[in-house]
Amino acid sequence: MDLQLKDRTVVVTGASSGVGLATAHYLLAEGAKVAACARDAGRLAAAFDQFAWADKNSIYLASCDVTDRQATDAFVAGTLDSFGTVDGLVCNAGRSLMATLDETTDEQFRDEFDLKIFGVLNMVRSARAALAASAQGSVVNVNAILSRQPELRLAATSAARAGLLNLSHSIADDLAGDGTRVNSVLLGLIDTGQWRRRFENSGSGLDFTDWSAEITKDRGVKLGRFGTAEEVAFHILTLLSPLSGYTTGATIDVGGGVGRYV
Repeated sequence: MDLQLKDRTVVVTGASSGVGLATAHYLLAEGAKVAACARDAGRLAAAFDQFAWADKNSIYLASCDVTDRQATDAFVAGTLDSFGTVDGLVCNAGRSLMATLDETTDEQFRDEFDLKIFGVLNMVRSARAALAASAQGSVVNVNAILSRQPELRLAATSAARAGLLNLSHSIADDLAGDGTRVNSVLLGLIDTGQWRRRFENSGSGLDFTDWSAEITKDRGVKLGRFGTAEEVAFHILTLLSPLSGYTTGATIDVGGGVGRYV
């Protein structure tokens, strides 16, 4: 199926690994132009070395701290200088803080909200005019099932994710007048570098497959495994596509059946 993304410009934050990198891969394969950012410019460039098959004129890379509005303004300006348009925005920059309430400092709480809330709000504000000028402006916020189903061991991240889900609906309502759609993908347990690092630090005598199977059983993942970054990226591209032109303010769970809410 042609997703009608060829020659469209899509901004992807947090693109040096995991879901962001997989999304960039699929976009380039669809013939889209990709403006990708991460805080570590060297790591970002190294990650994109694998895309030697893609037209180098279809890729713009830059370092950007999405919690800094001046930085997001500069990144969007660089994207417009390179490609002239912004048709899509994937707000993917994020992390999880594995800590209970008592284990989380006030500063860590503020940092989580700064990244989850302002990391999206800054990018949307910086790109809003360009998205409105596009015939098919679309924003996809990469969020988590934690936003609706909090976990005590992820107390600050759960709260920040809930705030982002609420904010995403407000942004969707606000940007609808511009003709820009805003949707969310809610992740469950996805096999990314973050989980690989947790496995390496776990001291478990199991291999990753068996270790992750125990995690999914504990968390109630019905499909009994971690998801992949590619499985998430598929849904992101679907929501970016003009074929989803009548969908806004929606959420898609990619969690293997972990969601317990109605």
